[in-house]
Amino acid sequence: MKIITVSGAPSSGKTAVIIKTLEQIRSNSLNPVVFKFDCISAEDESLYKHHGIHCITGLAGNMCPDHYFVSNIDECVTWGEKKGYTLLISESAGLCNRCAPHIQNCLAVCVVDNLMGINTPKKIGPMLKMADVVVVTKGDIVSQAEREIFALRIRQANPKCIILSINGINGQGAIQLATLFERAQEIEDIKKQRLRITMPAALCSYCLGERRLGQEKQKGNVRKIQLD
Repeated sequence: MKIITVSGAPSSGKTAVIIKTLEQIRSNSLNPVVFKFDCISAEDESLYKHHGIHCITGLAGNMCPDHYFVSNIDECVTWGEKKGYTLLISESAGLCNRCAPHIQNCLAVCVVDNLMGINTPKKIGPMLKMADVVVVTKGDIVSQAEREIFALRIRQANPKCIILSINGINGQGAIQLATLFERAQEIEDIKKQRLRITMPAALCSYCLGERRLGQEKQKGNVRKIQLD
């Protein structure tokens, strides 16, 4: 099975990019399924269904969506193999910019949009810096100069990545990403793979339900700001 992780900020166009890319895949041997990992709610499943793509939604609730993802991805892969799917795409919630849902030897895609600000790429963290492909959307509503500067900032944050521009409305540029999907490495056993970087660290009293404020209520993994 080919396993592809797609991450990115909310409303950056991840779902549109995946749909337009799958429409461009010519290989009849690729039978795709999408797992949408989100937090509170997600309506993308109906959109995938409208385009004939099987999608399963998982909601993390009060859990970090990345920790929810890594706790469930092996079961998702096992299920997909039993059902005969040959291409599994994981679409993450991508909320905090520190998210790290990429797996070694699995094609890693990060979706960002040109409206996020030219300094955004250096703020995003592992989901962009560890990606094999960075897809830039909404480039049709900014100037050529802005597009070039934004691409430069991406290149500075991740010198080794492939940068693609895709229009989520008409699908322009998606055929290049489809080719990368088709050429992605197949994974025989997901349990032998590792995350590309450690997850965000979090285990404190507030993780366990504490609501009261104050230093005396803080236990576990706590980091303090440096003040004079």
